[in-house]
Amino acid sequence: MTGFPTLLRKEVMRFGKVWQQTLGAPILTALLYQLIFAQAIGKHVEALPGVPYNAFLIPGLAMMSMMQNAFANASSSLIQSRITGNLVFILLPPISNAAFFSAYISAGIIRGLAVGLGILVCTAWFGLPVPAHLGFVLAFAFLGCLFMAAFGLIAGIWAEKFDQLAAFQNFLIMPLTFLSGVFYSINSLPPFWKAVSHANPVFYMIDGFRYGFFGVSDANPWLSLSVVGGFALVVSSVAFRILQSGWKLRS
Repeated sequence: MTGFPTLLRKEVMRFGKVWQQTLGAPILTALLYQLIFAQAIGKHVEALPGVPYNAFLIPGLAMMSMMQNAFANASSSLIQSRITGNLVFILLPPISNAAFFSAYISAGIIRGLAVGLGILVCTAWFGLPVPAHLGFVLAFAFLGCLFMAAFGLIAGIWAEKFDQLAAFQNFLIMPLTFLSGVFYSINSLPPFWKAVSHANPVFYMIDGFRYGFFGVSDANPWLSLSVVGGFALVVSSVAFRILQSGWKLRS
């Protein structure tokens, strides 16, 4: 693991040097979502009992942005290194697979959490309360970023050009996040779409994260924690196994 601190520092500096794009842009996008939806329908909707819509929206936007940026960090870093050819300088030194995996995943988690914290700070004046269950907030934030960072690692290894990575984001990641209850409660959906939402792991991440703030949720928070933890473990294991095999990296 001796290469872990150096590789982690490299990955953090990579997105830190362009913070306007990697941190500022998603925070601004979430703030615009909040302003538009709060003004358009905030006074007419109560998604959860006793929770104003303006406040209801904030955790969902924060969690959605955290996951998208955790995914983007790991996937974009790998594919950029592969296309420019500098990946060889990471693979040649005696850096273990565990150090490589941990550095890329940790950098994705750090970027995701930084974006989430920025969104919560910038939108708190819309009425976000002090978290009712801080442990759930931290657990779902970490596991959600872990899940998506590992997913991003898989996508970055699989994709051979930016078009393939964009397709992965547009046709898989975006639908999963937008159809997960970010802007609405799934209890307002027809039975069929409610069942579909329950099959979406991202729903449990957002619903559990929201429960940490309000103490109210669409699903049992312990069930959500089990689902999210299970998916994070499975995807991380798959990502590590692919990395260990050297598929498309060393072969």
